[in-house]
Order: sequence, then structure tokens, then C-alpha cells
Amino acid sequence: MLEDRACLVSRDYSRSCVQKGSWPYVSLGLENAEIQQMKRPLEDINRVEEIEICVRKVPKRPVVQMDTASPIGGIVNAALAQSATQFRSRRHAGENSNTTSLIGAIGRDLSISCLIKCSRADYGAIASLNRSFQSLIRTGELYRLRRQNKVAEHWVYLSCQLLEWEAFDPSRRRWMRLPRMDPNDCFVFADKESLAVGTELLVFGRDLMSHVIYCYSLITNTWTKGMKMNAPRCLFGSASLGEIAILAGGCDLNGSILRSAELYNSESGTWTTLPSMKKSRKMCSGVFLDGKFYVVGGIGGADNRLLKCGEEYNLDTRTWTEIPNMSPVRTGAARDNEPPATSEAPPLIAVVNNQLYAADYADMELRRYDKDNRVWVTVGRLPERADSMYGWGLAFRACGDRLMVIGGPRNACEGFIEVNSWVPSEGPPQWHLLDRKRSGNFVYNCAVMGC
Repeated sequence: MLEDRACLVSRDYSRSCVQKGSWPYVSLGLENAEIQQMKRPLEDINRVEEIEICVRKVPKRPVVQMDTASPIGGIVNAALAQSATQFRSRRHAGENSNTTSLIGAIGRDLSISCLIKCSRADYGAIASLNRSFQSLIRTGELYRLRRQNKVAEHWVYLSCQLLEWEAFDPSRRRWMRLPRMDPNDCFVFADKESLAVGTELLVFGRDLMSHVIYCYSLITNTWTKGMKMNAPRCLFGSASLGEIAILAGGCDLNGSILRSAELYNSESGTWTTLPSMKKSRKMCSGVFLDGKFYVVGGIGGADNRLLKCGEEYNLDTRTWTEIPNMSPVRTGAARDNEPPATSEAPPLIAVVNNQLYAADYADMELRRYDKDNRVWVTVGRLPERADSMYGWGLAFRACGDRLMVIGGPRNACEGFIEVNSWVPSEGPPQWHLLDRKRSGNFVYNCAVMGC
């Protein structure tokens, strides 16, 4: 790979076209070409690299080709062949190798139609082919076209170390490491919330004197700081839908519980204040369901009691409606050896195919919300090894058409993070272990990015 390439790829791979494990990828090397001279150093991520390629015969060596049976394999190999032909013809004519076309044989529109259906794990290879491919990805145009055509690929982003984030591709079952965050000590040890929206991962925390937001961009593969909400907060409920996200409730710097809500648009980078909820609440959860935003459960009221209700926000009418008994969290007295319910994690809820599910960590049960009768129904069990500390450290997320439970067993010596998946449309709950990795910590933060 190229240094500072603005795409997620494993750090373990060399720059040659080799295969480690079962992940094929393509560098700038062509099978019968050698890079003789770098005309411009690869130091600036915003600079387009100029690479002069001199084609000459070299001894044949084994090269891993991308699988031509897959969409990306056919596209990349076709583009490589086209690029090699262009390099030869321009070199022969004495021209600079300034390739700007996509796949000439099928035209730009069909090229883009194919590209938006490719896995974004392959976009690093695609960006290395020529300037047009590179521009499509670096400007974010390709992701906007994917969204317009309702094409989304969902990856899980999680942090099990204070400043380190990883992305997990559930389809290919591969991990990718993000650049390390570089905040101050106050942010490191403060409570954090996370939210993925559009092509951004937002991490909310606290600086010495204020709340602060760090933003990871999938387009640039970098972290930035400085985004400001209209009413900064923590311990809020949130959810995203495409390029927008809604954050509701939470606490301000003084610890006051809020009723206010805001909408964030990742395309414009703007925050819009929404009408306030009917009840103040913190430690709540948020989801989008049937095109509406719901905030569920939490702690509120003058006596900081556990709230059983939820609230529905209609984006068209800009109004809130209270929904009784929507929270799946128990509200009775604490059972033996358990803390009060107000000490537990916010409700572990997720939506798949417009159906709301909840994870009950105490009874290890999976529940579904009956929207017609407004009651919770037990539908099965959670994975057996999904350990947590009163719900903390266990991630329960929707990831496209599947539910994900991310957590794992641990003891005094070691621990593991296990990624379990169930697709509700395939039948009763039956969890499949996608991957397992060693980790000494719980899952601190987790978000799912679909783009």
C-alpha cells in the first residue's frame, strides 16, 4: 500500500502484490512493469502522486490476481490491463502517463455502477489505478453515489483500548486498525459516547473545561477535533440514518439533565436544534424505527428515577410523542448481588428490518418489541459467553440485516472479544461466531457505519 493512503487496509501487508491469509489486494505494481522513478514524494495525502512507469520485461514471478469471478476482481484486473496499455502507448508516444479515464471499454456510467457495488475494503486498490478512480474515492463522491443508489456496507467500529479503534468487516471477517487518536489526558480518562454517521465516526468526551468531539473520516483516514454542538452534552441517546444523526437528552457540564435534542448532518457538517422532548433524561438509548427517531429509557425527573417510557420524534411534523412502557430495562427492586437499576448500562437496543430488539444482560435473553401491543416478548437467548458488568462492556448493535453481540469471557489472566451474529430473517435466534480475538479489556465504545 502507499503510505498515508486514505483507505482502510491492514498495516500488516507489504507493498508488493502478495497475499497474506486470504485477503488479496493490489499495489501499484504491474505484472510486467517496474516503477523506476518517483517524480514526487508521497508525503502529502492531498497531493496526487505522479509516478513514471517504465515498461520492460522482467523475470516472471508469482502474482496473486484478484478473483475475476467477483465484481471487484473483474473490475480491477480490467482496469489494470487498461492502465498497462495506456502506459505503453503513452510511453511510446513520449507522453506523460496521466490516466484520467475509468474503465474505457464500458464507459464512465457503467464503471461507476460497478464500483458502487464493490466492497469498500477494495477501494484502496481501486484508488491506486488512476486519477479518476482516486478522485471518486478521495472526494467522497463514490460514497454519495452508493447512498443515492441505496447501496450500503456495514462495518463495526469498536474500541477496547482507550485511544485505539478497530473496524471489523463481518462479511469478510477481517479486522482493520484505525489511526491512533491523540487527545489530552483529560479526554483519555473521561466517559465517552460514540456514533457513526455517513462516512464519519464521532467520539464524544470531555476536555478540561468543555465537552469535545473527535471525528474520524473514512475519506481521509484521519482524526480531527473542533466540532461543536449547539448544546454540548454527554450521556445522551443517539442514532443515525444515512447522513443524519439525532442526539437527545444527556447532561451538560454542570450535570443538569437535558430535554433538548439536536440533528447533525454529516454532509454539511452542521448542527440543528430540534424541539425539546417531553421529559428530561440521561443514560438513554436511541434508534430509528419506521423512519422516526425514538429515545428509550434513561434516568430523569427530580428524583433521578428510572424512566419506563420512550419518546417518538416525527421528522416531518417535528413533534415528540410519549410512548409508555417502551423501555426493556427492569424497574423493580434490585435482585441479590445486583446494583440498583440506575447503575446499569443504558438499554441495549437495536433495529433490524424495522423491528426493535433488546438484549437483557441479567437473564441473558433476547427480546423483541411488539409495536402493536407495545410489549416486549422474549424470542430467544443471547450468546452464552457474552459477559458484561451490569450491561457495560457488551455491545448490542444492528449491522445491516443482522444483529451483532460483541463481548466475551474473561478471567483474572486473560480475556477475549467474540463477535456473534444472527440474521432474524433466517429463522429463530441462532448465533454464529464470526471471530474471536484476545483482549484484556471490555468493549468501551462501539458503533456501526453503513456506507
